[in-house]
Amino acid sequence: MRREKIPVAVLSGYLGSGKTTLLNRLLANRNNLKMAVIVNDMSEVNIDASLVKQGGFAKTDEKLVEMQNGCICCTLREDLLIEVEKLASLGDIDYIVIESSGISEPISVAQTFTYVDEIVGIDLSQFCRLDTMVAVLDANRFWHDYASGESLLDRKQAIDDLDKREIADLLIDQIEFANVILLNKSDLVSKSKLCELKAVLQKLNPDAKLIESEYAQVPLNQILNTGLFDFETSSQSAGWLKELNKEHVPETGEYGMASFIYRIHKPFHPVRWMKWIEAWPVEVVRAKGFVWLATRKDITGLLSQAGPSLTIQAIGKWIATYPEAEQKQILEEDRELLTRWHPVYGERMTELVMIGIEMDQKQIEKELDACLLTDREMTKDWSKSIDLFPVFTI
Repeated sequence: MRREKIPVAVLSGYLGSGKTTLLNRLLANRNNLKMAVIVNDMSEVNIDASLVKQGGFAKTDEKLVEMQNGCICCTLREDLLIEVEKLASLGDIDYIVIESSGISEPISVAQTFTYVDEIVGIDLSQFCRLDTMVAVLDANRFWHDYASGESLLDRKQAIDDLDKREIADLLIDQIEFANVILLNKSDLVSKSKLCELKAVLQKLNPDAKLIESEYAQVPLNQILNTGLFDFETSSQSAGWLKELNKEHVPETGEYGMASFIYRIHKPFHPVRWMKWIEAWPVEVVRAKGFVWLATRKDITGLLSQAGPSLTIQAIGKWIATYPEAEQKQILEEDRELLTRWHPVYGERMTELVMIGIEMDQKQIEKELDACLLTDREMTKDWSKSIDLFPVFTI
């Protein structure tokens, strides 16, 4: 029986970023590693797999698995479980590389390797371990895609008609969950623009290793057998989350790249706040955090912005709404929460992390302050105004 778990690398990246080119580079320089490859393409004809075959991989005795007409992070997830188990059972595979589709969400693929699937009855963690999550970015088209305001449906790249994901959100998902970010096609942009983009990426994911490349040329040891992946660490690697958890000190870096936290124990007036959102400052490239809204005093709101894409949703109730005994128990177990507990409002507050280029922090804070309830408005019962200001619903 095999003693060591087979390491797995997952290559993600938006369409055209260079994932297949990177895969062929790895295959051409694999140093006698017996590699198995899984290639996922949304089209009926697996174009990426055909390109890998053209690179000579089909002539070897290693295994190439084609998964098409669906995405391994959702519709083909069970197929992925089955195929990886088959590859692992062969007993002669040193490494597995998965090229996910250009629209897949890496965290969903990673979850496939972390727990037992009760329906299929497969536990990949018994014989595989995720080694590296790689995000391949097109340095030349990144800002074009990020700022496009387009959805996957707009570009006819969606899984189905219900897939309303924005391009910017997809790029953020791939960046914030990566161990390695390959900034491909770096030769197509100026040095100053490349440095600016790197500064942004370092803010979005401070833990990721940034590698510049042309035609996806990168040393094998930068991608394979790195031992970089840890699910819990990767889940907490996003720059906004680190700053919210005080793991990173906000500062202004090169190219005016900066971040700050807007934190206050006072709710927003729904109309004034929505007007501010409609005029969102363009210099803020990423924002995420919790929101307290006057008309939803019991509900925690979550704001997430990536480029022109912005969503606001309800994610549960504030702990301050729980029964007193339950509140007491939670506060005894969470001393950090206790330090932020307001005698009247509990933990109700707005905490927004702003990441951007050349931001005017004082001006943004001033504008947000103007969106808060006045002292007089604080005495009003806003629960009766829910239907008048439906900013978000449960």
